[in-house]
Amino acid sequence: MKHASAAPSRSAVALGFAAIYVIWGSTYLGIRIAVETLPPFLMAGVRFLIAGALLFAWVRWKHRARPTARQWRDNAIAGGLMLLGGNGLVAWAEQEIPSGIATLIISIGPVFMVLFDWLVLAVGRDAERGARPTGATFLGLALGFIGLALLVGPDIAGASATPLDAWRVAGLVVACVAWSLGSIFMRYARSPAEPLTGSALQMLTGGGWLMLAAAWHGDFNGFEFAAVSGRSFAAWLYLIGVGSLVGFTTYVWLMKVSTPARVSTYAYVNPIVAVLLGWLILNETVGPRMIVASAVIVAGVAIITLQRGRPKVATALSQVQPPMEPAKR
Repeated sequence: MKHASAAPSRSAVALGFAAIYVIWGSTYLGIRIAVETLPPFLMAGVRFLIAGALLFAWVRWKHRARPTARQWRDNAIAGGLMLLGGNGLVAWAEQEIPSGIATLIISIGPVFMVLFDWLVLAVGRDAERGARPTGATFLGLALGFIGLALLVGPDIAGASATPLDAWRVAGLVVACVAWSLGSIFMRYARSPAEPLTGSALQMLTGGGWLMLAAAWHGDFNGFEFAAVSGRSFAAWLYLIGVGSLVGFTTYVWLMKVSTPARVSTYAYVNPIVAVLLGWLILNETVGPRMIVASAVIVAGVAIITLQRGRPKVATALSQVQPPMEPAKR
């Protein structure tokens, strides 16, 4: 007999979206400051290992779940894609790429996520019943990208006297693809039913992948903790506590209870948050172009979030794979 879990309240979902909008809007700045004096892959690897260990200890203390070997494997795949491929490459790229430009490049992620989700169901011959992007979804995605171009576009030409590092830009595009693939894989894999357990497994395994990348990249060569600045260390602590424990865990939960198109709207709101933080904290100018761009972005987010469209992905999920096995206690 099937047991349906209670659906989360609208207020809880709205709070979750607000969290990833605000928190992840500040993490690009945090990463940029952290990698000023910290090696990128080492910084990210230790960040996720610490956050994952703390979260895993907490869920085990609460006896919420005991993950199986298969669940460890699935979350190791997701953690490798999302944290090594996604977060690690962003940290590496932001050594040379300004955080605002990095945010704009990362904003193509929602396009990959929506299309990958549709392709997964198309392979399972359930695209018509599941997550085929609607016209409204594509309109919202287009508006979001246009708004981001208005918001950050003028800064691209004048951000620096030298051209952007092509390899770092390519790394950001690969990060988009890797994060989107990991998110879609996480949605359909046999990860633990408890989102916090899944978050812990992904951070632990992803942190392990990042440490291997740090060794390959040479992050340990000549590294001295005494050379780390106070602001880089503070930014790193913020990324652990807020960006990882709160932000990533909320993201995992939203991917379970919402749709990829809606969750991916964080990529449109994050640049607005970054600009507002600069205005509030650093007294940066907010001109008419920023206001117009913000309005276009919010319109795109509203279209994606509020349009009812087709049946939810969960309807077709049971046709793609057997039901998720319950976590052992």
